[in-house]
Amino acid sequence: RKRPCNFFEYNDFKARIIKEKIPDGAWCSAYKCGPLIDLCRGPHVATTGKVQTFAVTKNSSAYFLANSDNESLQRVYGVSFPDKQRMKEYKRRVEEAAKRDHRVVGKAQDLFRFHELSPGSCFFLPHGTIIYNNLIDLMKLEYRKRGYTEVITPNVFNLQLWETSGHAQNYKENMFLFDVEKQEFGMKPMNCPGHCVMFKMMDRSYRDLPMRTAEFGVLHRNEFSGALTGLTRVRRFVQDDAHIFCTPETLEQEIKNVLEFISHIYNIFGFEYELFLSTRPEKYLGEIETWDKAEGALANALNALGKPWKMNPGDGAFYGPKIDIQLFDALKRRFQCGTVQLDFQLPLRFDLKYRDADGGNKHPIIVHRAILGSVERMFAILVEHYAGKWPLWISPRQVCLIPISTDKHFDYTKTVKERLHAEGFHAWIDSSANKMQKKVREAQLAQYNYILVCGQEEADTGTVNVRTRDNVVHGPRSVDELIAQLKQERENYQ
Repeated sequence: RKRPCNFFEYNDFKARIIKEKIPDGAWCSAYKCGPLIDLCRGPHVATTGKVQTFAVTKNSSAYFLANSDNESLQRVYGVSFPDKQRMKEYKRRVEEAAKRDHRVVGKAQDLFRFHELSPGSCFFLPHGTIIYNNLIDLMKLEYRKRGYTEVITPNVFNLQLWETSGHAQNYKENMFLFDVEKQEFGMKPMNCPGHCVMFKMMDRSYRDLPMRTAEFGVLHRNEFSGALTGLTRVRRFVQDDAHIFCTPETLEQEIKNVLEFISHIYNIFGFEYELFLSTRPEKYLGEIETWDKAEGALANALNALGKPWKMNPGDGAFYGPKIDIQLFDALKRRFQCGTVQLDFQLPLRFDLKYRDADGGNKHPIIVHRAILGSVERMFAILVEHYAGKWPLWISPRQVCLIPISTDKHFDYTKTVKERLHAEGFHAWIDSSANKMQKKVREAQLAQYNYILVCGQEEADTGTVNVRTRDNVVHGPRSVDELIAQLKQERENYQ
């Protein structure tokens, strides 16, 4: 270590890295390219001649060694490709991603805002709330079909709960904590400990299992202000969280059910996805035999799904193996949202038990399960996936009605709107003084799924003249016929 310290003594930051990160007697590596000699794990490119095209993409401030007590430095990001065509394609994707940025689209469509008085906590505006509630309603409908039971647990717990669960030892710095009557309390950052408390409130039999407990609980995590990024990294959020308490005998079938559930939801959104089985890490708790059986059950469930999957050896959590689901949006960007995590340790830490068929007590297995993940983050992904062009079933702007003459045709237009509203559709009348063609164009730019023009002929015949946001004129339709079509699209998640 002494040699590199002397070599890099001209650079205080590199010298500190060597002193603080490299133990005595350990080796470190440096790479040379022309006059540049860099402290690096490597490898470096052998010659800059390999770099055919290069661009600096952005820069940002960052604390040295990620410690807020250290100096603030500038981090420079760049990208290189072996040919100009790939750089051109990369820049095209970056430009398209910028147009789809959920912060830009969200503001343009009046979906949500943030405010400095509550950093990292989103204010969902009426149109954004419609989308948000549609996502939750989709999950609730599936819960009813699939035997899940919804619960509501407290937002604030005594720190003793997190000491029992183990989160206080590993997660305390990310929690919002405060004192109440000389005891420490915290806002919950996850739902699982509360569900364990609820499981233990009653005597449980093997006949009660599997118990599928779901909650759309509000969670808080104390993220650094510099890490907050739109809806993708927030302090206040909701998860489509569920915990399945099951026996070893029912575990495999429960995993199959969850994987089918995930496939169904992602197909609705048009997502492609990949599956990974993460197995026992070097440091783990429990018996190897238990791990092997659990990993076998996960592998069997993955095979039954009929989709290709990959092994991720040693990447499981210390308390159980898991299945990670990585989805791809319309720009082929990868996101980690869904997960299926087995947990052998929480039942032990909370001493959860059920009576088996022989009358003895056994610990259940917990399956932590999320599909949307954070609803806020999924909201952001969907904004960018659809580029703000929402399918009818989730759209906050489903129908715009345009009277040809506000004076003569408003009453009929209002009657049509009331029919649509009674059927649960979001409809709005443009009663401005703009000309009809301008109203149609503005409705298309606002991404209304359907634009209905109402004039005297439509009023006399009980019809509407139908257009769509892609500037296709479908012509006259009876109101009953249109409503039947909209219902079918909504039911089919179109």
